Amino acid sequence: MLGAEVWIVLGLSLGKSGVYAVVNIIARLTAETPLGEQSAQINTSQSPRPYLDLTYQVLSLFFALMPVALALFLLSQSGKGALSRIGLDGSRPWRDTGIGFGLAALIGIPGLALHAFGRAVGITVEVQPATLDSHWWAVPILILAALKNGLLEEIIAVAYLHDRLTRLGWSTWGIIAASSILRGSYHLYQGIGPFFGNVAMGIVFAWFYQSKWGRTRVMPLVIAHTLLDVVAFVGYALLPASWLAALGVG
Repeated sequence: MLGAEVWIVLGLSLGKSGVYAVVNIIARLTAETPLGEQSAQINTSQSPRPYLDLTYQVLSLFFALMPVALALFLLSQSGKGALSRIGLDGSRPWRDTGIGFGLAALIGIPGLALHAFGRAVGITVEVQPATLDSHWWAVPILILAALKNGLLEEIIAVAYLHDRLTRLGWSTWGIIAASSILRGSYHLYQGIGPFFGNVAMGIVFAWFYQSKWGRTRVMPLVIAHTLLDVVAFVGYALLPASWLAALGVG
């Protein structure tokens, strides 16, 4: 039953995204256009009518978090509150924030270099992280999208998976491998480079979570992931095109 539960949760969330991303990368690699000349858009406009677009954006964020609600509900079935169980609370705000900023720097700076390298050698597509129109609500929506990604990926790919696979008798490094490969899989739509970059990020995050420093607290990972995506999304929306081209992201 527990194994079936894991497959169901992943099938409704990141596992489904991973399967679609695998199909997507196969389509990209077999297309006539070289991989390095293709592009992928994230956080796109969903309607030419501004307030209808805003409505769609809010609904998309809300329903994207339903698998998180499901995972937390399932984790709470043992009797202990799920939020405190995985460290998604405000009991250590300064420590969690400090570690979050540190992890964001540790992952973000090499990640940007890896992305630029991938673009240079043609194994990473041109990623456009934010293509929303210039409305007053664009930046707040991008920040909320970054928070959504942080919650969805870290709670399911790290905290939930660690809890369930531990109960299923998996080894520590088996859990880390599963978590990191899952994280890499649903980024395959961006190319081969982002797959390996996110696997590396997954190894660091999954290892840190269960280590004596991480103390099975997911909050620092959520903060780090949110910061990384805020910089990527909002930075893309606000930086001049020449700066983005120099960074290999525009």
